[in-house]
Amino acid sequence: MKKLDNLISEYKRGECKLITLFKEIVKSKGFLSFENLNYLSKNLDIPLAKLYTTASFYSFIPTAKKGKYIIRVCNNLSCNLNGSENIIEVLKKELKINLGETTGDGKFSLELTSCIGQCDSAPAMMINNKIYTKLDKTKIRRILRELK
Repeated sequence: MKKLDNLISEYKRGECKLITLFKEIVKSKGFLSFENLNYLSKNLDIPLAKLYTTASFYSFIPTAKKGKYIIRVCNNLSCNLNGSENIIEVLKKELKINLGETTGDGKFSLELTSCIGQCDSAPAMMINNKIYTKLDKTKIRRILRELK
């Protein structure tokens, strides 16, 4: 928490953004917990509801524990027109979870996200920070097999 306390001091001086605080917590803890938000609320004098609303707006700031591999399927227009719905169904079936859930072994979380900048190679998804494009059922199964 020492590094976080330093960032809180920077925030109070206008040298740090709220999102930077959130990212630092996620980097060290894996997600932004209620306890973390409460700590920030008390130390920054910002209402807890405002902090939660801000954090939950961004899909890349998890407010709950996620799997080792966070699968984010792009759901923009280009990906939708090129079959992202089919990709989602394959992932749900293979992982035996729904969107917003994590597998029982804590290995995979499945989410939607807006554009990841791969419209010319749709449908696309991102697993942690790695992007996968031109997806189909066979490619998805191969990717999951490699990660298991």
